[in-house]
Amino acid sequence: MRSFCTICTTSVRVPYRKGLYRNIGKLTPLRQNLSSARESELKALTTKSDETQKNLSTLNPDHRELGIQQELFTTSKFCPGTPIFLPNGTKIFNKLIEYLRSQYEVFGFQEVLTPTIFKKSLWETSGHWDNYAEDMYAVTGRRTLRAQDGESEVQDEPYGLKPMNCPCHCLIFASKGRSYRDLPLRYADFSSLHRNEVAGALSGLTRVKRFHQDDGHIFCRPSQIKGEIRRTLDFVKLTYEVLGLGPYRLVLSTRPSGGFIGTEEEWDNAELALKESLDASGLDWKVNEGDGAFYGPKIDIVLQSSADKKEHQTATIQLDFQLPKRFGLRYQAPAPDVEKKGLVCTDSSLLSVEGPVTPVLIHRAVLGSVERIMALLIEHYNGHWPFWLNPNQAAIITVNDSAETLEYAGEVSRALQGLGKIDSDQASRQSERGIPRDLASISIEVFDKPIGVNHKIAAAKRQRYGIIVLIGPKEVQSGTISVDLSGIPIRNRYTDKILQMISTKANQYVPGQDMKWELILSLVLLDIEETLMAASDRS
Repeated sequence: MRSFCTICTTSVRVPYRKGLYRNIGKLTPLRQNLSSARESELKALTTKSDETQKNLSTLNPDHRELGIQQELFTTSKFCPGTPIFLPNGTKIFNKLIEYLRSQYEVFGFQEVLTPTIFKKSLWETSGHWDNYAEDMYAVTGRRTLRAQDGESEVQDEPYGLKPMNCPCHCLIFASKGRSYRDLPLRYADFSSLHRNEVAGALSGLTRVKRFHQDDGHIFCRPSQIKGEIRRTLDFVKLTYEVLGLGPYRLVLSTRPSGGFIGTEEEWDNAELALKESLDASGLDWKVNEGDGAFYGPKIDIVLQSSADKKEHQTATIQLDFQLPKRFGLRYQAPAPDVEKKGLVCTDSSLLSVEGPVTPVLIHRAVLGSVERIMALLIEHYNGHWPFWLNPNQAAIITVNDSAETLEYAGEVSRALQGLGKIDSDQASRQSERGIPRDLASISIEVFDKPIGVNHKIAAAKRQRYGIIVLIGPKEVQSGTISVDLSGIPIRNRYTDKILQMISTKANQYVPGQDMKWELILSLVLLDIEETLMAASDRS
């Protein structure tokens, strides 16, 4: 499905202040910017590198091996089931989080920060201590002095590392009085979670003891359930399209045979609400009898691994009538008896009286475990990362080690740091369709060691850099750069169109006035399909 565009460059003047470009030249082949003496060797290196990458793509990818090869993460006997992310892996992790944060503004979520450890009494209130204790880590508190005598000691109440965020988000809801006008309230949380998995079940990034989840909880009125579930399914669809993952299956997990809280009638009502939401989505779905959470039924999104075709549950949407009751959550609403049923009241006499109503809680995670989704992405892309996720985004290669070349390479590196952002109305509108609106600046490494240029190029290609910038005496003298974009995966149907647009607009560009050129340049860098479509439509 993905391909690599042919080697091409655009010679551009380095921006001297805040993204303004001077004299953007015509597209020229990369090899024309190199001496003819290096032509045959560079061609051989490029061909060999392309063949190697092609062969690697045919192998059966395993994220555990690829994680080592790409220096993404490592493990240790001192923390089994808890991966240690290396700089490259941390870059990908942070990009995923940044993307979600950009979309939280669109979907109305507020991010919160919550503790990792809570007293046993909280987990008893939520029901986790009775129904989930085997999967939790219990922590013994420090011994404390009795306040009344200052002599004897007592054991502090046991604590538990949190396996999920819902009880704490209930505490946030309960921290102040709430009205029906406040709902829905949507909280998002990236706190680390701990689950005491059986050692034999641990596997790479897909099954771990400590992980991060894009955890979210929606407190809403009964009448808002279907709308919130529909929005969440839209969020999932958008995100998986941006990540290039899918297709996925939707599974409705129903009431377990035992170990659940609440009445069967409450469960039946919750399951019916999810079924109606799934039917309204127009998507295919199946039932997984008895696999619901202990507090409510759920919709699971199931993805297949590119390596072993094993299925992994990623995103989830869970409907919960129980936790709000256990924590005594209330909001004030007119005609409370009608409000509880999710109906619209038009009787003015009933509307004149307000009363307490228990909110509905929707648990949702779009990625699910960030570690697990990273494992699936590692295997799916097999080293050919989209530019915005690529930990090795750009390499600046110096042709020689003269002082002028090295100084100019530093200037170019600093100038290119601004190319990863678009500050325009177009970009703002596109964020709703999945464009990360505030990506961090481009990750750039300068290859300036005193070794042959061909060896530098080979090393950059071996490490799958998306953009390779070559700088030599010619570039220093002309104030331009030679850019190889062959490492950026661009879909076939857009490649020719973009290159044509760049070549025809290059000589006509006026800094600060032609926003279209800025957008086109960023399209090539970001490699996001929705933006490419938008640019093509505007041409």
